[in-house]
Amino acid sequence: MTGADHRAAPARATIGVDLGGTKLLVGVVDDAGQTVHRRSARSAGLAPDELLALVESELAVALEAHPQAAAIGLGVPCTIDRAGGVCVNAVNLPLVDVPLRDRFTGRFGIPVSIDNDANVAAIAEARRGAARGARNLVLLTIGTGIGGGLILDGRPYRGAHGAGAELGHVVVDINGPPCQGNCPNRGCIEAVASGTALAVEAERAAAAAPGSPLGRAAAEGASLDGRLVTELARGGDAGSVAVLETIGRRLGVALSGLANVFDPDAIVLGGGVMAAGELLLGPAREELRTRALPPQNATPVHAAELGGDAGMIGAAILAADELAERAAA
Repeated sequence: MTGADHRAAPARATIGVDLGGTKLLVGVVDDAGQTVHRRSARSAGLAPDELLALVESELAVALEAHPQAAAIGLGVPCTIDRAGGVCVNAVNLPLVDVPLRDRFTGRFGIPVSIDNDANVAAIAEARRGAARGARNLVLLTIGTGIGGGLILDGRPYRGAHGAGAELGHVVVDINGPPCQGNCPNRGCIEAVASGTALAVEAERAAAAAPGSPLGRAAAEGASLDGRLVTELARGGDAGSVAVLETIGRRLGVALSGLANVFDPDAIVLGGGVMAAGELLLGPAREELRTRALPPQNATPVHAAELGGDAGMIGAAILAADELAERAAA
């Protein structure tokens, strides 16, 4: 697989699966690179068997609708043993040492490729999204947690054990809050700047100003998630604007360190929290300009172009690339 080498669209239709901590997205990408099937389902709170059954069910629907699909790509938020096709450990999903490739190959009889969800999102953004033309890319996906993806010299970087680019678990505050899921650390980027961290900041802001729109929403039992905070911020609620600025500045601190280390052509931020747009990006860019060394402090920071479909599209590209490699071998 060659990552951001900008080859033509996949020659055969493939299925891409983006399995997140909250949502499952399954799509079929045809031989022209167009998404011809797209379905989503909620994945939060499911037991392991239920989660795998849901993925199987949605794959069956996709293959029934498009039986010409020649391979499946899976993007999963976990450390991956790519040689064995195993999900080793997922922070925000109940998956440990699960042989996903063998399970789904046995069930559907077509090749299955598997990679970290942020890796496949990085592949998608480098090939068809906001970083087209970049040979070196840092990508963060900001949702329930924070995933990381790297394209270095045109290729996805996975590390010695397939567990590289866990950028969400870089520590930025040694005395910070405990991270979530199975992470044993404190003060990770994920712990202070994810959608989960945003909700914590929103709850604090609501408690401090109960008469504000955010405070009233909390009193009414609303979920103080990124969607609501962004909506209230766009409506002029100062407290919500401040919450997004806080999260954006924390992200910018992290981006400055990543820019110093990797000197990328671009940084791309994706995931559901990026619906906040410049309310988040502006403070992040300001911190990067202030904190990173020159010339890395001028690194462009873009919102992901492919939005919530990046992981699904990247997984389909991964499947197509590896299908072509097997054919050429």
